[in-house]
Amino acid sequence: MSLDERDFFTDRQEMRTGKYPCPRCRRSNDYSVRWVRRVKKDRLPPGADEGDRARFAKLKDYLLRLDEDVVCKACGKKFDIPSQQSLVFVDQLSGLPNDDELEAEIRAASGDTEPEPEAKPALPARFTRKPTGWK
Repeated sequence: MSLDERDFFTDRQEMRTGKYPCPRCRRSNDYSVRWVRRVKKDRLPPGADEGDRARFAKLKDYLLRLDEDVVCKACGKKFDIPSQQSLVFVDQLSGLPNDDELEAEIRAASGDTEPEPEAKPALPARFTRKPTGWK
């Protein structure tokens, strides 16, 4: 009798944030997404045969995404997470820079020191002049 995959792993749920754009209102926000981290057990479970031993030797730790959609924080519409990847091996995650480090590295390479704040457009004169004749 062959063992099930769940016998080889220990499951632990975790929340990870991701930045996704809403397809309707086009605004990007950070969303919390539920994942299951499956960590390979340190030894084979009892009752394993030779096929299970070979399969256990090839297994790696991985993350499995549970949520398929999120609700937009701006417009309130539900949309699918725009990533085809719902399974990620843990060894692929290590060494990846986070978004803040990546932005700082891009700024340093381009010669910018600080991100420039977005300039607000000036208000038209009809909104800035003093109202006259109204009582």
